[in-house]
Amino acid sequence: MVVGAGVVGLSIAFHLAQRGASVTVLDRAGIGAGASGVQPGGVRQQWGTRVNCLLARESMRFYADAPELLSMRVDPGFRACGYLFLAHSDRVFARMRENVALQNELGIRSRIVGPAEAAELVPGLEVAGVVGGAWGPEDGYFDRPQSLVEAFGALADVQIGEVVEIRDDGAVRLASGDELQADAVVVATGVDTPALLPELPISAQTRFLFFSEPIRERLLEPLIVSPERRFAAKQLGDGRVLASDLGARENDEGGRANVRSAFEELLPQLVYVALPALVPGVYDMTPDHQGILGRVRDRVWVAAGFSGHGFMLAPAVGRIIAESVSEKREDAALGVLDAGRFAEGRLMPEPQVI
Repeated sequence: MVVGAGVVGLSIAFHLAQRGASVTVLDRAGIGAGASGVQPGGVRQQWGTRVNCLLARESMRFYADAPELLSMRVDPGFRACGYLFLAHSDRVFARMRENVALQNELGIRSRIVGPAEAAELVPGLEVAGVVGGAWGPEDGYFDRPQSLVEAFGALADVQIGEVVEIRDDGAVRLASGDELQADAVVVATGVDTPALLPELPISAQTRFLFFSEPIRERLLEPLIVSPERRFAAKQLGDGRVLASDLGARENDEGGRANVRSAFEELLPQLVYVALPALVPGVYDMTPDHQGILGRVRDRVWVAAGFSGHGFMLAPAVGRIIAESVSEKREDAALGVLDAGRFAEGRLMPEPQVI
């Protein structure tokens, strides 16, 4: 049994079914009703830890074949627009160099660029305060990311039911009072995970996405990320400009002001673009900004706490958890991202969370 019908839970169900397991997915509201329903569809291989680079590479390969693997009727519309991370200080640029060295070691085609090349990659980019950047040409965006969530869901047995308790022996109690028994239970409920597994250090962090109306003119092709300005922006395939405030805030006012400030400094061609649509979202954060994977009780596994990158890593996570549950195979990632790392002081901070 899988609890949670977001993209991570549905990927786990898919990979379990591929291994011959009979799987039921329980969710209190339905497919993609949580964070998976508002995620914007970006996928990248530029990470700062080995485990995330490997998970991202595997997931990108899966997504490349997803229309066939998931029997999709709708093309999800992947565009390898590239991700450009900008550094405004020597300290951040040095960290980017370390990240790119790791990525290259693992076969990821990223590279360091100077301000002049950054301006060539992004016409109109102001680089007066830019020290350098990191460019990943294979990173990109799905124009229709929800079609992937829906395709996973179409292949799963998803039932509506709010789980309120999971016992160590695999017994699941619902809000209705019904009890179900499973050989194994996988909890993939994002920010709601601590309600079922209170021992896990997962907290909610609010984020905001701002969207323009569709614009015919192409004003921005690559996705731009400025970690120091807490800002990211991209023009989607339908012409809408997406801008994100990467800071955790109580309301959208500070986020909108931060986006406007970044437009003025970095992308003046976007200064007069209105951003009338606001989509609030939530990250399921852990202390080291990494997911928690693996067995946490006798018959209970977890896959949560991805700190905003669950969609990017869902295919690889699904395979790893499915192998652990059904085949007792322990991927190396389970020894890095296990729940025990917090008590044992084995944190694995991910420096490239956006």
